[in-house]
Amino acid sequence: MMRLDHVSFAVGPDGMEATVERITSALGVERVKGGIHPRFGTRNAIIPLAGHKYLEVVEVLDHPSADKAPFGQAVRNRSQVGGGWMGWCVTVDDLTPFEERLGRRSVPGNRKFPDGQELTWQQIGIKGLIADPQVPYLLRWDEGTEHLHPSRAYDPQAKLTKLAIAGSPQRVADWLGEPDADPFDDVAVDWIAPSGTPGIMSVTFSTPKGEVTI
Repeated sequence: MMRLDHVSFAVGPDGMEATVERITSALGVERVKGGIHPRFGTRNAIIPLAGHKYLEVVEVLDHPSADKAPFGQAVRNRSQVGGGWMGWCVTVDDLTPFEERLGRRSVPGNRKFPDGQELTWQQIGIKGLIADPQVPYLLRWDEGTEHLHPSRAYDPQAKLTKLAIAGSPQRVADWLGEPDADPFDDVAVDWIAPSGTPGIMSVTFSTPKGEVTI
């Protein structure tokens, strides 16, 4: 199983609240506060999306973990250049093939809820994303956490329909170990020849306001 799980948007110089307000206003949807990722030195806000997906607005914290964890470094790097789309994440059933190919182990992540419940997962590929922002990072949600997936925070009001990525589809296909760089049935990917740093250029959503591209 391989599925697009979420897209990550790093806050700009105006901070978390202003960034979230700008995005939710454009999409005509509500947001969920999210929480802190203690291992990564970051915090997020969540916009649930249809199809078991979500949009994450993420901010780096003034915390030692952010200096050590690649995810914290990635968020800081993107925010320091003005914020915007930082990356996309693909969820899989088994991270072992990616661990073997990349020559390192996945790392655990977690986020605690106010009621004491904890969402946990394993992820790999952030270092690849930092070096080459066109490639996704990969994640496996831990068993027993399905009911805590961010897409379930409320009944989704919007759907992610298309990614526009500056980069090489062959490079991404090789990274995923797939014959096709777009192995998703429900999301289209438009590939754009990069005129600078590769990575996500825009994301298109079907929303209460119609089709919206950010």
